[in-house]
Amino acid sequence: MRIRYKKWARPELEASQFYIDEPEKIKGKWKKQFEKSNQPLHLELGCGKGQFIAKLAVKNQNINYLAIDLVDAMLGLAKRNIEQTYQEANLEPKNVFITRFDIERIHLILDKQDEIERIYINFCNPWPRGKHRKKRLTHSIQLEKYKQFLKEVGDGEIYFKTDDDELFASSLMYFEKSGFSILKKTYDLHQEPIFNKNIETEHEKMFSEQGIKIKACIAKLN
Repeated sequence: MRIRYKKWARPELEASQFYIDEPEKIKGKWKKQFEKSNQPLHLELGCGKGQFIAKLAVKNQNINYLAIDLVDAMLGLAKRNIEQTYQEANLEPKNVFITRFDIERIHLILDKQDEIERIYINFCNPWPRGKHRKKRLTHSIQLEKYKQFLKEVGDGEIYFKTDDDELFASSLMYFEKSGFSILKKTYDLHQEPIFNKNIETEHEKMFSEQGIKIKACIAKLN
């Protein structure tokens, strides 16, 4: 999703207590950044405007969350959405951090010591052209990078949602090729829920209103 430049985003992010500006320096030490460092750590790749991670983190105070995006303007909106959601719940955002980084190089800011238990990938770019497919966040190349910081085999999970039929079919293949088992899958998430409590994203709502069925799966590292 393209978004216009927002001159206020960078100053607000730099002033935020839950924004990390140089994530490379935190590699292997992410859990220590949180007030409750013994809690599980979950990761969202491509958090966009942050509505999903805001609602998820507020509802699950017993889990710590890290959300990543590459665009300052997006992260600025995410920061504001997180603040608003926590304020409405009369809570402080102490179990969530956001940071700016290129997800294709994510292995440079996370490793096994960070023990990521779950990754959320929601409506990522499908990169339909053949030569661009390696950029997909679910491509085998990326999955091999995630395996470098997912928790021990049998514990690490990926929750994936998309509107794109071809991307979903290919992603199922990528998961199995890279040593993941598909625990659950659906070709119509809203008719066949596979998550305990699905949090609808902005894209999800838009696609559903257009009559497009939402595909989803849970993949677990073998």
